[in-house]
Amino acid sequence: MAERDDFGAFLLGFVVGGLTGAIVSLLLAPQSGEETRAQIREKTIELRDRVADTAEDTYARAEAAAADARARAEEWAQIAKERAEELQRRGQVVLEEQRSKLGSALDAARKSAGKKAEGGEMTSDEDQASA
Repeated sequence: MAERDDFGAFLLGFVVGGLTGAIVSLLLAPQSGEETRAQIREKTIELRDRVADTAEDTYARAEAAAADARARAEEWAQIAKERAEELQRRGQVVLEEQRSKLGSALDAARKSAGKKAEGGEMTSDEDQASA
């Protein structure tokens, strides 16, 4: 936004400076009134054309910059989406691994509990040794 304001100030200064220079040169030139008016018309047309060309060029540059910004934003969004999907896949793998480990631990605990029930009660020393 600041670049836009800076460019607007530059463009305004360019136009005002051009007009001021043209007027001063015409007023100080040793010519007749008719010649001066004709020269003023020519300079006005030239200046109007320059301003129009500069405005068109600026508009084209702004459109190109906006298109580039849109393309970059879409690219970044795609990268972010891909990374999020990869993290989700990794999380799913970790979750499945933890479920498997938990299931194994539960099976081992059930088997241990079944053995205790079949073999009678163990002493607290036997519990600590088997654990």
